[in-house]
Amino acid sequence: MKTFEELGVAANIRRAIEEMGYENPMPVQEEVIPYLLGETTDVIALAQTGTGKTAAFGLPILQKTNVKENVPQTLVLCPTRELCLQIAGDLADYSKYMDSLRVLPVYGGSSIESQIKALKRGVQIIVATPGRLIDLINRRTVDLANVEHVILDEADEMLNMGFMDSIDEILSKVPESRQMLLFSATMPKEVSKITKKYMNSPKEITIGRKNEGSENVKHIYYMVHARDKYLALKRIADYYPNIYGIIFCRTRRETQEIADKLIQDGYNADALHGDLSQAQRDYVMQKFRIRNLQLLVATDVAARGIDVDSLTHVINYGLPDDIESYTHRSGRTGRAGKTGISIAIVHVKEKGKIREIEKILNKKFEQGEIPSGEAICEKQLFSLVDRIEKVKVNEEEISNLLPSVYRKLDWLEKEDIIKRVVALEFNRLIDYYRDASEIETVSERSSRKDESYPRRKDRDRSNGRNAERGYSRLFINIGRTDRVNPATLMGLVNDFVPEKINIGRIDIMQNFSFFEVPEKDVQKVIKSMSRQEQNGRRISVEVAQGGNGGGGERDRSYDRKPSGRPNREFSSNKPAKKEHRKGGGRKPKFS
Repeated sequence: MKTFEELGVAANIRRAIEEMGYENPMPVQEEVIPYLLGETTDVIALAQTGTGKTAAFGLPILQKTNVKENVPQTLVLCPTRELCLQIAGDLADYSKYMDSLRVLPVYGGSSIESQIKALKRGVQIIVATPGRLIDLINRRTVDLANVEHVILDEADEMLNMGFMDSIDEILSKVPESRQMLLFSATMPKEVSKITKKYMNSPKEITIGRKNEGSENVKHIYYMVHARDKYLALKRIADYYPNIYGIIFCRTRRETQEIADKLIQDGYNADALHGDLSQAQRDYVMQKFRIRNLQLLVATDVAARGIDVDSLTHVINYGLPDDIESYTHRSGRTGRAGKTGISIAIVHVKEKGKIREIEKILNKKFEQGEIPSGEAICEKQLFSLVDRIEKVKVNEEEISNLLPSVYRKLDWLEKEDIIKRVVALEFNRLIDYYRDASEIETVSERSSRKDESYPRRKDRDRSNGRNAERGYSRLFINIGRTDRVNPATLMGLVNDFVPEKINIGRIDIMQNFSFFEVPEKDVQKVIKSMSRQEQNGRRISVEVAQGGNGGGGERDRSYDRKPSGRPNREFSSNKPAKKEHRKGGGRKPKFS
């Protein structure tokens, strides 16, 4: 393994990075740094998040900067504010001993006037998000005519976020002779288009295989019924007492709901998504970075740019639509040479996605069994014992108090004291798991028998009435097993149907329900609600047999096959296994 000196990094930069704890270059740095120091051709570097890409392009770019010229010489484009600040901060740290070198982060959500003032004073390196940079270009407050290096960091993420037109506009303002460096974790077709359009015979440097995940990440999936996904999430969190991770959800609404549930159940969690203000997002991220939070529940977009090297777990609360997003998610753990675990909580229809990801990552996923209550309590107990064993004791601070404590506990034997410490920490957890039913892990074979729609005779038997005059009776494939009651069903209609709908009689069954709406609103309700999701379950709504208002001619649409294919993975005809907490529904917090 070469040293940074052998790679050609200047002494003043080496001094700064050694103070930061850099000892030996990482593989991407070993490949990219000497090439950038010696060549001026374009470069495509493919490497996973967390492999040292910022230093790989940052160190040689800093070394090639002319500090005597107070004009922008390097432009770094990145997808999010968080990543922009991270890169600018790293470059400032690397250039600690480079007098007169100035790096400016340019991003939305901050005062544009202060950024304009900084540009007027002169900067050599601009790190920018596309939107704010275009705003400055339109105001004619930034001049890119002297830019020699353009770096697209996390190019695949920028394209996923729809920045293609912005990149086109920005690159039209820089000289054609500039050197272009493209860094990406994956190489989808959209990134290939950029390379063909803007790069001249680029050298490609690939660390690992294209689109391959980190070698340090173990991939596990748990296949459960949709109704058990949240309960499975809690058990997984409980099974890893020292978990420090991100839970990825598909939508902003789901992200907030899951975070609220976790907080209510006593977990050290919070949400990060686009509906939060910038100040709220900064506050949540700061708490997470200093480990005041164990679990960050986030959307893919909000999590982009999070730079935390010590994550133990990434949990996919359902798989993303595109495989590249899974690669980015899992790449946030197992960084900087550490190991990590990527967990997916999936339902049966996502089995195919698991197989697709396995092929692209060239990794085999392990199917996990949901931990039992007994196994969780044992794991938590040994974690407590380990903390007691390793706790730092400040003798000076507590020496005056100990004699009174010894006298107070003198009548207890050592074994009694240990039992009481354990009981004090674990009574609620033990009580909870003693009363909780185990969660069924779904196998491929058993899932074929799992029906989201009731059997025909059950549907007909449960539908022995006609709607009130002027109303139609609708069938919906959720019921008591999904913790649905009349209030929640009315809430769903209000959430998913744009206009206010009058709702008549509601009948909640075990695995499905009926509700009545005005005849004029039937198609509107069906169109708005069908294929929506409730707690990860795909909703289906249709007109019930004999459901037309006033009990007129029987509606034969109920005899037809439901629109689309039935979602067989979502629920069984067995009563739901309920988990609930005693003592106010809280669980002990574990650090």
